Amino acid sequence: MDNLAITNNEFLRQFEVKINNCLARIEYAEQERKIFLTKLCIPDEINNKKFEEQFIRTVLESISERNLRVVPTSPKIAGFVRRHKSYKALLPVGIKL
Repeated sequence: MDNLAITNNEFLRQFEVKINNCLARIEYAEQERKIFLTKLCIPDEINNKKFEEQFIRTVLESISERNLRVVPTSPKIAGFVRRHKSYKALLPVGIKL
């Protein structure tokens, strides 16, 4: 599970990864140069803290490569950014977590 193959499903506006026939996803909305991460959905079959953190980290790194600012409205994603200070640089100016 070291390298997750994340897919950006632009039609459904979600980042996806398939593990053991289960689909984990992070739903988003995009505006101007910002991306709002609105919902984290991980099926119970693959839901564990290590996978959750790796999935969020991989999505945030992908967003960073696109030079977008992140507004995490999902409580779990906001908590991740709070715990991992290096990702706070992705927040738009004026957004505090």
